[in-house]
Amino acid sequence: MDVVLLAKAAVMGVVEGLTEFLPISSTGHLILAGSLLGFDDERAKVFDIAIQTGAIFAVILVYWQRLWSTLRALPTQAQAQRFAVNVLIAFFPAVILGLLFGKAIKAHLFTPTVVASTFILGGLVILWAERRPRSAVRIDHVESMQPLDALKVGLAQCLAMVPGTSRSGATIIGGMLFGLSRQAATDFSFFLAIPTLIGAGAYSLYKERAMLSVADAPLFAVGLLFSFLSAWVCVRWLLRYIATHSFVPFAWYRIGFGVLVFATAWSGLVTWAQ
Repeated sequence: MDVVLLAKAAVMGVVEGLTEFLPISSTGHLILAGSLLGFDDERAKVFDIAIQTGAIFAVILVYWQRLWSTLRALPTQAQAQRFAVNVLIAFFPAVILGLLFGKAIKAHLFTPTVVASTFILGGLVILWAERRPRSAVRIDHVESMQPLDALKVGLAQCLAMVPGTSRSGATIIGGMLFGLSRQAATDFSFFLAIPTLIGAGAYSLYKERAMLSVADAPLFAVGLLFSFLSAWVCVRWLLRYIATHSFVPFAWYRIGFGVLVFATAWSGLVTWAQ
């Protein structure tokens, strides 16, 4: 395996892990990083989706005790059962719309121009959401969510099918707009990510299996490893951060980064692959 290619896989893994759970769009960053690195062919698109699984293992590790206690309580406790049902309710809208429109979206919207546009738009939405009065909060813990709350968050997650929107951003900010506290929205976003990203990764690998070979295993292994390690660091940091901070800095980051992509493309400084 080419050492340079493995190095690119490591960089892409770090990008994925650091951006998957922040409201700044991992897919958008991967598209831009892949464009800069020349790692943007059809196999790379499968790679980008597959390495999300590494980031999910980090979430499972961080939330292991909570997940295990919920699984043990499922047969007997109504609260655990309601939580599991809510995650499933939020999960299915993305499955349905992904199967219907995923191929078309990947073919037409996975471009730096779309990413830059959604970066800016998403940043403005975050600024608006963070300026809403905190009196709008109805739910402080994920266990208090009702099925309708879960469905709303699941529908918000569907917006992340457009690259640059951010799955975590759509679910966290959407949850906050629907009445969840910042902590509850973040927790539910992480739990919802487990079936969503594992399912997306497994489906992508299965669908594109003819494109891959055993020789690609080291490439994917490096990407998964670096995705896992960087995501583990990021998730632990984010859970501490949201206890005392808002998402406003991420909004300005999104806006600034989107403007930078447009500026470099317009000036010719960077030729972004389309």
